[in-house]
Amino acid sequence: MRMTLRIWLLLPFAAAACQQAPKADKAAVSEPQAVTTPSNGHALRLDTAACTLIWIGTKPTGEHKGSFQFQGGEIFVNDSTVTGGNFTINIASLRNLDLHAQPDMKRQLEDELKGANFFDAGQYPTAKFEVTEVTPYHPAATDNSVLLKDATHMIRGNLTMKNATKNITFPAKIVMENGKVRAAANFNIDRTQWGMTYRADKSLQDKLINSVVNIQFELITR
Repeated sequence: MRMTLRIWLLLPFAAAACQQAPKADKAAVSEPQAVTTPSNGHALRLDTAACTLIWIGTKPTGEHKGSFQFQGGEIFVNDSTVTGGNFTINIASLRNLDLHAQPDMKRQLEDELKGANFFDAGQYPTAKFEVTEVTPYHPAATDNSVLLKDATHMIRGNLTMKNATKNITFPAKIVMENGKVRAAANFNIDRTQWGMTYRADKSLQDKLINSVVNIQFELITR
């Protein structure tokens, strides 16, 4: 009976310790690549008010969900083909979306994430993504490597956060309708690749903050 009770007491912690980032494609990370502005076609400006960027961070006791706002950007199009793009993210716009009922905790979390241990918004007020390559994605009948439903392209680009730049690759769904481009993606990245190592050591156990962060975005041009 004593052993059974002990197991039941441990179960909630065991379940919490398994909390991981949402299941999504893992962005491949490599060294920065050369960025060239496409010489053909034209640029479509982002409709920043209609674009969304959602993040989900996890820890042993649960997760937090939040958002950023796009500050600006453009997608380059040649006929009906997307050939490039660049996007600027306003780091100071970081907001938590799940602690509305606990305003003090919400403000504390936002301040911590904007602080020096994470994004350091005071010193690095923006992040930037510059497309280096766009290639069509044609899954084979037996291809289970990409999780994003209805993915149409693979995107490669330089992501700059704080003072670090890395090239990342992820699948995206890109659709062009009525002269506008709509692009969506859902992938996981490791924050430590950009120097955000605070509480990423797994030996911290219940004080751990998972280094893998989920990113979901939808871009819409004007």
